[in-house]
Amino acid sequence: MFAGVDIGGTTTQVVLCTADLTVVDSTEVPTPASQGGRAMVRAALDAVGLLRERVPARLLGVGVGAAGVVDARAGRVLVASDSFHSWAGFAVTSAVENALGVPAFLDNDVNAFLRGEVAQGAVAGEPHVLGMTLGTGVGGALWMNGTLLDGPHGAAGEIGHIPGFGDLPCSCGGRGHLETLASGRSIATRYGERTGRSLTARAVAEAATQDDPDAIAVYEAAGTAVARAILITAGMVDITTAVIGGGVSGSWQLLEPPLLAALAAEPPVSGHPLHVVRASLGSGAVAIGAASRARTELGVVTRV
Repeated sequence: MFAGVDIGGTTTQVVLCTADLTVVDSTEVPTPASQGGRAMVRAALDAVGLLRERVPARLLGVGVGAAGVVDARAGRVLVASDSFHSWAGFAVTSAVENALGVPAFLDNDVNAFLRGEVAQGAVAGEPHVLGMTLGTGVGGALWMNGTLLDGPHGAAGEIGHIPGFGDLPCSCGGRGHLETLASGRSIATRYGERTGRSLTARAVAEAATQDDPDAIAVYEAAGTAVARAILITAGMVDITTAVIGGGVSGSWQLLEPPLLAALAAEPPVSGHPLHVVRASLGSGAVAIGAASRARTELGVVTRV
C-alpha cells in the first residue's frame, strides 16, 4: 500500500491506496495549524496509523501534499501563510520517515492535485496539462511529456501570480495577478466593490444563478481571466489540456461559458483547440496525487 496525505490549513486528509492507486480507505482530521509543524505531522501520522489498523498491509511509501512553497527535493516547507505556525522551514519528509520507517516524498498541494488528476482523474493519461486550483488563492502546475515540471525553484506553472491581469493589488504584494480576479477571496472582494455587499464567493455564485448582474459580471471576469492564463501557458509550453479544481470550480456552470467563449475568440497560437475540464477527484485529488508521487519515486509498476 501507499499512503497519501493532504495537509491543508483546516483539515488533513489521508488515503491508503493499492499499487494501482485505488483508494481502499480514507480519513480526515483537523489540522492543528496553530500548534506548529511537529503537531501537524503528528496528526497526519496518527491518521495514517488509524488506516493501517483498519487495513493491515505493508506500507511501501508515503506522499505528502502541503500548502505553501516547498522544496520537493529536500522534503522541506520553504514558505507558508501566516495561518500556519512554525511550518516554514519544517523538514516534513524526514519527520515522516523517522516515524514510519518508509520513504516519504513532499509536493506542494497544487502539484499533488495535478498528479492526482493525471493518475486517476479528469485528465488521466494526458501528456501535456496545465493544472489550476481556484480556491482562497490561485495555484498552477504543469505536467509535460508525462511528468511533473516543477522547475529549479519549484515554481513552474504558477500562473496565479504572473502579472498582466489588470492593476488590482494581490494578496502576495504584487499587482495585476490572475488571483485578483479568479480566487474565491477576490470574487467576494470584486463583488463587494461593485455592490457594497459583503458575500462569500459561494453566495456570489448563488446570486449569479438568480440573475444578479453584478454577480454574473464578476464570474464572467473570472472565467475570461482563467482562459487568458490558459492561452498564455499554451503559447509558452504548448499544453493541450487544462484541468481546473478548487472551491471556485464548484461554480463551473458560471465559469465555463465565459472561459470557452474567450478561448473561441482568441484560439491558441498553435491553431489546435485546447481541452478544458473540471477536476473530477474533488477533495481527494491532493492525497491521491501525493500517493502517486510515492509510487512513481519508488518505481512501482502495476500490471493491467
